[in-house]
Amino acid sequence: MHSMNHWGGTFEIGAEGTTDDEHSRNMDLDRAALSRQQLDETQQSWLLAGPQESKKKDKYVDLGCLIVKRKVLKWILYGFLFAVVVIAVPIIIAKSIPKHRKPPPPPDQYSQALHKALMFFNAQKSGRLPKNNGVPWRGDSGLSDGSTLDDVKGGLVGGYYDAGDNIKFHFPMAFSMTLLSWSVVEYSDKYKDLGEYDHVRDLIKWGTDYLLKTFNSSATTISKIYSQVGVATNASTTPDDHYCWMRPEDMDYPRPVQQASSAPDLGGEVAAALAAASIVFRDDAAYSKKLLRGAAAVYKFARDQGHRTPYSRGNLAIELFYNSTGYWDEYMWSAAWMYYASGNGSYALFATDPRLPNNAKAFMQIPDLGVFSWDNKLPGAQLLLTRLRLFLNPGYPYEESLSRYQNATGLNICMDLQRFNVFNYTPGGLVQLNHGRPQPLQYVVNAAFLSSLYADYLDAANVPGYYCGPYYLSTDNLRSFARAQVNYILGDNPLKMSYVVGHGNKYPKHVHHRGASIPHNGVKYSCTGGYKWRDAKTDNPNTIIGAMVGGPDRNDRFSDVRTNYGYTEPTMAGNAGLVAALISLTTTTGSAGVDKNTIFSAVPPMYPASPPPPTPWSP
Repeated sequence: MHSMNHWGGTFEIGAEGTTDDEHSRNMDLDRAALSRQQLDETQQSWLLAGPQESKKKDKYVDLGCLIVKRKVLKWILYGFLFAVVVIAVPIIIAKSIPKHRKPPPPPDQYSQALHKALMFFNAQKSGRLPKNNGVPWRGDSGLSDGSTLDDVKGGLVGGYYDAGDNIKFHFPMAFSMTLLSWSVVEYSDKYKDLGEYDHVRDLIKWGTDYLLKTFNSSATTISKIYSQVGVATNASTTPDDHYCWMRPEDMDYPRPVQQASSAPDLGGEVAAALAAASIVFRDDAAYSKKLLRGAAAVYKFARDQGHRTPYSRGNLAIELFYNSTGYWDEYMWSAAWMYYASGNGSYALFATDPRLPNNAKAFMQIPDLGVFSWDNKLPGAQLLLTRLRLFLNPGYPYEESLSRYQNATGLNICMDLQRFNVFNYTPGGLVQLNHGRPQPLQYVVNAAFLSSLYADYLDAANVPGYYCGPYYLSTDNLRSFARAQVNYILGDNPLKMSYVVGHGNKYPKHVHHRGASIPHNGVKYSCTGGYKWRDAKTDNPNTIIGAMVGGPDRNDRFSDVRTNYGYTEPTMAGNAGLVAALISLTTTTGSAGVDKNTIFSAVPPMYPASPPPPTPWSP
């Protein structure tokens, strides 16, 4: 094979026809010169540019895991320094300049009244008072109460006087402690923000320590409970707690102790108080356990099948003042609290057993049974159990009763509203839940608390409201009702009178209260010697801060006269409801809504059981 020129033409460099000599001379020519002769201008420019570009060759920096052009790295550093100067330096300067912090919002009237309402309980304490009690005109009293009892070590010293007299009624006292505990369980953050958390817990403990003395709280089974210290009889002419007008520090007349071997209502309320308080004191394991153990014993006593006569029946020392009209409501109320405190499912099963609300007439839509009070716990119990449905939704076998409790709760609140014409209202806007009888305010504050609390429950469950027949009620509607009623009590009424002593510029000055009406001057006035102070037209020498008096009549009129106790006498149960309503309504604190989880801390996870299979079909 011969070599070929695939591009055509000859291999010869010289032109065709050149001689050998010429060819050899051509081969001898300077090759560089020959190359220069054959390059066009573009190629020449490339060659000339080569050496110059090599001088500008990019340099790189090896950063170990990354190789970066030096020029890029330089600009990155410049950019970082620029950012420091433009961004970081102003921030540092701004941080270093002292700031004027935005002041907290001014306290609303609810928080202002709350501080005072709690002080009322300090003024009602019986027993040996702590040095920081904060009521200078009160001292140690009732140190001989129950001293003759051989089964109560140290006697029945302590607790609270109920109202303007010097009697310790254990039934409303227990209810007051339950209500205070409920408010703390729901709104502990608000109490802390207002600086009242330790105070309200001390008040609850003062009451529960005493309630633990009223029965053998170290036993698992008991056969009796003490129900009252001190007595009063109508038209009495012998010294007792109504006939005498004496400071509690000066009492020198007999103070008999009442006891009951059958007390389904009182036992149920004491169990509720101790169980609710055991949740409040969960951070004190020993005390919480002691409370729950006592609650279990007195609950068992209350449920004793053979001892279900109401505690007040036939006892004139109680029946005329704090007569209990039934006990099925206390059963529902106490079972709910026992379940939350212990997590024992048997209490939940009992509270939702359809026979219980049937016996309590819970679903009969009787208006008076929708009014929450020291005697009627149904509305409170139904709302407390509605809480279980809204937040845990346990399903079968609880759902049927829980859904009916929630429906009843909605109806109870609907009946309170003026548009439904179930209860009368005064011309100034106060709902008459006790039909115009004396001391209406204690019922009003309880209704305000339940309405406000239910609104918070619905908000926490992302439920905007519910229907009352054709009317839709939002949570704002519920709070508006609660605010309007509490505002009336705090002074938004035709008389511009605050019915909470010490709140506002105008409030009752002749409160029906023995300790507040007699000077703290070192003089001991006798049983009848105190009448001069009872009947005096002058203002009380001691201001009982925070006491909510009985309230106005059905026409918004108020008689600020010491002997008109229907208008001017405060009570423990009334003030407990006031405290609960105020803490639920205040917006002064940074906290809002309820504590959803603390009440359930003892409740085990709830896995709905399967419903029973249907009965076999038969043709």
